[in-house]
Amino acid sequence: MLALSPGRTGQHLGSLARRLPRPRAVLIASAHWLTPAPTLGSATAPQTLHDFAGFPDTLYHQHYPAPGDPALAAEVVGRLADVGLEATLDEHRGFDHGAWIPLQLMYPQADIPVCTLSLQPARSPAHHLALGRALAGLNRDRVLVIGSGSVTHNLGDLRPGALPAAYVRDFTDWIDDALADSDIPALLDYRQRAPHAVRAHPSDEHLLPLFVALGAAGAGCHSTRLHAGVDLGALAMDIYRFDAAA
Repeated sequence: MLALSPGRTGQHLGSLARRLPRPRAVLIASAHWLTPAPTLGSATAPQTLHDFAGFPDTLYHQHYPAPGDPALAAEVVGRLADVGLEATLDEHRGFDHGAWIPLQLMYPQADIPVCTLSLQPARSPAHHLALGRALAGLNRDRVLVIGSGSVTHNLGDLRPGALPAAYVRDFTDWIDDALADSDIPALLDYRQRAPHAVRAHPSDEHLLPLFVALGAAGAGCHSTRLHAGVDLGALAMDIYRFDAAA
């Protein structure tokens, strides 16, 4: 629903885009593209996927006609191969809502090429950190790497108009403290160490994009929490910026 009611989360995404140097391309890892092995979307003109049901009709008429970037997709396949991660190309994959909705709020002109990267829900956070680290340095070529998920994601706890659940704040504050301390071992073992981790993420695909973005910023990166809103009582919409070490 961010596409129709951006609220403060949408405002913060737009503000972040305006503060960043304009990228020549975006590489986005979305929690809504899940595959057994890493896959890069390499379509030249990706379609907008309306991969959801039961929402207002207006949402199904929205489109994000940004071009794809097959050359970037091929480069990332090569980067992953260099660190022993076999990846493939998908020339038909479009933009799922985890990709096009935040991009629409950040770059509404849809004039920046976009490449998408799948996640592997059967693999660990450490695997996704390694994916991200293979992307480190792309920023020097003006490629913006985005991880699109949710810092908590228990759909069974969503309640319209509800105040943020206590466990949501406990979990998101733990994540923020671990990022601020660069405590990578704790983050990778979050399901055992973080408070209420399993309730916050009954399955962890929506937190895995964070590890890709964190890895892409390189070792010793600096994290900044830009927004910490909660929707429907249980959906943490935190926005982080990861900057490479000087």
